[in-house]
Amino acid sequence: MKITTWNVNSLTARLQHVLDWLAANPVDVLALQELKLTDDKFPFDALREVGYEAAVFGQKTYNGVALLSRAPLGEVVRNIAGFHDESARVIAGTVEGPGGPLRVVNGYFVNGQAPGTEKFDYKMRWLRALRERLREELAAHPRLVLLGDFNIAPEDRDSHDPVGLAETIHHTTAERDHFKALLSLGMTDAFRLFEQPEKSFSWWDYRQLGYQKNRGLRIDHILVSAPLVPQVSACAIDRAPRKWPKPSDHAPVTMTLG
Repeated sequence: MKITTWNVNSLTARLQHVLDWLAANPVDVLALQELKLTDDKFPFDALREVGYEAAVFGQKTYNGVALLSRAPLGEVVRNIAGFHDESARVIAGTVEGPGGPLRVVNGYFVNGQAPGTEKFDYKMRWLRALRERLREELAAHPRLVLLGDFNIAPEDRDSHDPVGLAETIHHTTAERDHFKALLSLGMTDAFRLFEQPEKSFSWWDYRQLGYQKNRGLRIDHILVSAPLVPQVSACAIDRAPRKWPKPSDHAPVTMTLG
């Protein structure tokens, strides 16, 4: 079973990229972030034609998340229960996986702008609320995957310039502590279960030849609960779509179970 996360930075602009990528990589579940469209504009028919049903939580202009699945999705929940949020950032669903039902939680984490800003404070509140919600999800669904655009580079090796960017957004101790707190719930970073090439990143700025110079960050992650760790057989970043015309600034990350 293959599960992928991909921030497409506008599904309207990148639908053909998604269809082309799925044709070459027919994964079982694809979690999308930053749809930038409302539910009524979502391309259900186009994705159904290539074998995927979708659960969607859209928003005009900003945010928006979706789960695409070849198998039926059940128990779909949108956003973080008990946390007032006008942004469409979280969608969860249950799908049949190897060994039983699998809970998949897809998040477009708050960017945060810069430390000391209101948006950074919102990010801290949002991360606390997500962690408490995830604790409840794990109690109900021990076989769980949390994936998405975390907007956090958890370690220095996840940044092209860890010294120059120290304590800036995505690199702050506060953000990294929240990432560690998610791991402390019993989650594991699937990417780091395997030897990976140095300077493995999933996002590159459009500006200043960010991709060409590999000035990137690893901020798109797949975390798995303890019962799933023995089943994880691979996890990799696919840089190919970042080379396509008018690409998303993120690359898809895929984990294989079983």
